[in-house]
Amino acid sequence: MKKAVVLLSGALDSATLLAHVMAEGWDAHALTFDYGQRHRLELERAAEIAAAMGAAEHRTVRVDVGVFGGSALTADVDVPKDRDDSGSEIPVTYVPARNTVFLSLALSWAEAVGARDLFYGANALDYSGYPDCRPEFVEAFERLANVATREGVESAEPWFRVHAPLMRMTKADIVRRAAKLGVDLSRTLSCYDPSPDGAPCRHCDACRLRAKGFAEAGLEDPALEAGKTR
Repeated sequence: MKKAVVLLSGALDSATLLAHVMAEGWDAHALTFDYGQRHRLELERAAEIAAAMGAAEHRTVRVDVGVFGGSALTADVDVPKDRDDSGSEIPVTYVPARNTVFLSLALSWAEAVGARDLFYGANALDYSGYPDCRPEFVEAFERLANVATREGVESAEPWFRVHAPLMRMTKADIVRRAAKLGVDLSRTLSCYDPSPDGAPCRHCDACRLRAKGFAEAGLEDPALEAGKTR
């Protein structure tokens, strides 16, 4: 089987991404990061999802970008609630250079295990304005991957490929795709500020985008009830 490294956070998009990659016949090596995030419950959810889907391997790597601060997800800064997202301002939940760090480590693992393909769940339609979730970033990182590695420079053609198959999908599209793939969405956690028992706050950007996706897809979110009992 073709090998791929897949970034897995435990949220809606990345769980759908992993299911998509496996449905396409890839041997998926799932990679999760403990980066000092306040919503650490997502680490448990990611492990559950990888096991339930039968990923070839799942690793959780400690990379504490939170030591630098600069984000409401890693520092003692309030997570914005009920934010007006009509503007273009990058929100305080942006973690400085997070996806650059994550994809760099994914690239390292890919080269070590002989995988040419990296997948991550970037989305440029229904998202919170993060710069590292845009097509320009994906294209730039792919170019970097092919000049920064032994496999890249020794190959006569571009060796590594960075895929973001959810890039042009709305949240509703992603919800429908997850349902079609049979993803157990009750396991997923999208909330930036969940309660200790896993119940979503329903007011942060991630919760509002998720709710919008389920509403537009005409489906109920199974995680709303599951989060209260886990």
